Amino acid sequence: MKTQHAHRLIVLDTETTGLSTKDGNRIIEIGCVELLDRRLTGNNFHVYINPERDSEPGALQVHGLTREFLADKPKFKAVAQDFIKYIRGSELIIHNAPFDVGFLNYELAKLPNTQSIESYCTIFDTLADAKIRFPGQRNNLDALCRRYSVDNTHRELHGALLDAQILADVFLRMTGGQFSLMGDGNEDHVAASHKENKTITRTLADRPPLVVIRCSDEEESEHNARLDSIQKVSGQCLWQRDIN
Repeated sequence: MKTQHAHRLIVLDTETTGLSTKDGNRIIEIGCVELLDRRLTGNNFHVYINPERDSEPGALQVHGLTREFLADKPKFKAVAQDFIKYIRGSELIIHNAPFDVGFLNYELAKLPNTQSIESYCTIFDTLADAKIRFPGQRNNLDALCRRYSVDNTHRELHGALLDAQILADVFLRMTGGQFSLMGDGNEDHVAASHKENKTITRTLADRPPLVVIRCSDEEESEHNARLDSIQKVSGQCLWQRDIN
């Protein structure tokens, strides 16, 4: 009997010395968190890397990782095989994937006997997905945190592992299906863009009962007042119609 392997997702983020590899910029930090069947496992991958150069002023202001701090850290070639082994066969979840993938491929191309990152895994870009879901809106990680009520108040400076952990939370909320219940028109896109569940999973018969959280009298009063205000401004509030 075959063992069914859990779908393995790796949420990844990097920090770099600057914005473009054309200027010789390098990766200085890689942070990854693992999801198996959409659950955090705690099997993370995190490493600081010595880029053998200074960060550009703008980049340094973002991540705060100085050349002095990175001086005794391993070079990319020393961690490359461990990194490849960690991501091999997974699906990488990245926000603005072309940026991180471009830097990773730039580093891998410098080494013998390595291939492009796409040779080891598939890639899902949460920024591209968010632009389809929310066209014309801000879709950076901070904006998505606000939209999906993900707490990132502890994020004073960018850090690859911290940002990967935050992105994992955002990704789970983006693709969890809850918003499709609201009829936002994205159901077909969700099915097409992230083919994660290939079989129907039945709910266990002995699972704990679902907790139903009911609104308080005060919350119901505020809700009704809101509907009244909509009725007053628009002249018609669909939620106040009697349903026969």
